[in-house]
Amino acid sequence: MNASPLKIVFHGQNAANFRTGFEQLIDPVHQILDLSDALEQAHERSHYESADVVIGIKLSDGMPRPMNARLFHAPAAGTDAIHTALLPSQCALANCFGHENAIAEYVIAALLMRHLPFARADQDLRQQRWTLSAGRQGALRTELGTQTLGLLGFGHIAQTVAHRAKAFGMRVHVANRSPVRHPMVDQSWTLDALQDFMGSADAVVVSLPLTDNTQGLVNAQALATMRPDAVLMNVGRGAVIDEKALYDALASRRIGGAVIDTWYQYPTLTQAECAPSQYDFAALDNVLMTPHMSGWTAGTVRRRQETLAENIGRLSRGEKLINVLHGQA
Repeated sequence: MNASPLKIVFHGQNAANFRTGFEQLIDPVHQILDLSDALEQAHERSHYESADVVIGIKLSDGMPRPMNARLFHAPAAGTDAIHTALLPSQCALANCFGHENAIAEYVIAALLMRHLPFARADQDLRQQRWTLSAGRQGALRTELGTQTLGLLGFGHIAQTVAHRAKAFGMRVHVANRSPVRHPMVDQSWTLDALQDFMGSADAVVVSLPLTDNTQGLVNAQALATMRPDAVLMNVGRGAVIDEKALYDALASRRIGGAVIDTWYQYPTLTQAECAPSQYDFAALDNVLMTPHMSGWTAGTVRRRQETLAENIGRLSRGEKLINVLHGQA
């Protein structure tokens, strides 16, 4: 079937990250336009309103409505900033994954750092101190493969992490909205037994999306059931873990530590840099802080471009779309 020409807009800086080389992935009959976040330049508003496909991460009150759109495509997994009530009736909302390999590597690397103190060993030996030499008192290390990994949520990210963890010999526990039966999972709970799950693991990885049901899900009560030496990792959305409860648990050393990649405050168009939280996580020595970087690799960008191009091709040929979250599939 021949492709029908589509008008495609890349809205904002986030979408622009997936723009380079995109022409080579789609039929040349399509038109591609690059629009700024503010949509204030000449003709940008009309292009946005008349586009067949919008690629972007935000749709909110006060913005123009993409009234002609048949597909609003997030170039990422999260769509919590896209208000579906503002989409026209004929428009589908879809998202992209492709970040699970990168995030799984991030998780495993962060976990390994707790068992393999490379930085300290290197720093000490450069100063002729053999602190961590085999046989020295206090040099004995633990092994990742002896531990239990807890996965809160069992979507694309968690399933990929489970495969990597099993390669190291870890036990894998899961808590999920619906029951899980999977060859990589040793034990699972539903979310109504969250506290039992939280206490079962040496490390808990949160990869849940942010919804009305998941906001603040990991609260003070859930954190209180964790093992005192356990580590909590967040690669999902910051607000799934209660901000104050997490800070208090770390500051009081109620848990062993945290690795946080997804936060509570982010830079904006008018403020390029900011603290990631209202609480001073930076003053804590038992937290590893990273700036929402876990999934950001060249491979992620390429795979997401391929998903965007696939759905644009399907739309233009009248075929069923993939990764549809809302509206027509």
